Amino acid sequence: MRIFALFTRDCLVLICHYIRLRFKSYGALVHENMILRSQLSQYQEQVINGKRPKRRVSHAFRVFMVMMTKLYPDWKSALIIVKPETVIRWQKNWFKFYWWLKSRKRGRPKISMKTIALIKRIHKENPLLSPEKIHEMLVDLNVTDAPAPNTIAKYLPSIRRPPSEKQLQSWRTFLKNENVWSIDFFIAPTIRFQILYVFIIVNHARRRIEQFGVTAHPTAEWVAQQIRNATFDKQPKYLLHDNDSVFTADYFQRFLANRHIKSVRTAYHAPWQNGICERTVGIIRQEILNHIIPINEEHLRKILHQYIFKYYNPHRTHQGLGGQTPYRAKRPSETTMAETSLSSTEILGGLYHTYRKVA
Repeated sequence: MRIFALFTRDCLVLICHYIRLRFKSYGALVHENMILRSQLSQYQEQVINGKRPKRRVSHAFRVFMVMMTKLYPDWKSALIIVKPETVIRWQKNWFKFYWWLKSRKRGRPKISMKTIALIKRIHKENPLLSPEKIHEMLVDLNVTDAPAPNTIAKYLPSIRRPPSEKQLQSWRTFLKNENVWSIDFFIAPTIRFQILYVFIIVNHARRRIEQFGVTAHPTAEWVAQQIRNATFDKQPKYLLHDNDSVFTADYFQRFLANRHIKSVRTAYHAPWQNGICERTVGIIRQEILNHIIPINEEHLRKILHQYIFKYYNPHRTHQGLGGQTPYRAKRPSETTMAETSLSSTEILGGLYHTYRKVA
């Protein structure tokens, strides 16, 4: 309670300061800013020289800085005591906390330790029984609150054998087929903690992102339209995807069948079977979403469009392609380092650059 009271007090103080500054004249704000920055520079110099210990910032300050990223476009240039990466990390931590508060009371209720012990005892005495059979046994014994088979499976030791080398080689051979595309969803929270779903289509032959989409409400019809847009002048023979309810919906499966695209599902809890698409999602997270906080759906769409079609596809090299780019471009003439002169183009405001040789 004391921590919550301090947090509330700090928030009220920051809000009062913000309201007071809104009514000040431009000249007064300029002079006050100069005075505060000069004092802050002195404090920062003392911290760097070890004359004063560096103080930890409060939770209210972290919330305020995250809010200012939305209110002030040039917020990165105003930071002194923290780095932009730190503010972005604060936003992600607050999103996790917000999502935890929102979802902690949902889902299946936890089962008691006595029930777990009973499940383990039945499995120990009958190791050949599946979770479904254990569930049916409990129902037959007229147990009214018998756990579901999926719940029972969580508390049983795994009896699934790892894939054999032959199975692995067969799957790797399939993934190298040039007529395979893969699809997947991943989420991106906005500054207001809105959940946006990003849909990508990856061409296995060249690791190329053929299409992407952003929506807050994914449906089978919406995904089918994204596939339709990507296959306007070409289409794959196989489409690899996981067991998401959107991908396994009857409408989406009929759509693929009508276009003569064979749907290939990965096994449950086996993301390695869709490794190329999963790796692409990881690249987007590491190179974009870990450095930029999207404001809304349109903002995220613009960021991804510029990253994918101006940097990732034409200029980003891949080890799986032998150090080449997804788009096959004509290689420039050979030069030594001493003879090489480059001109650069900014991508995403200078987060990345593309280069070309100049004569």
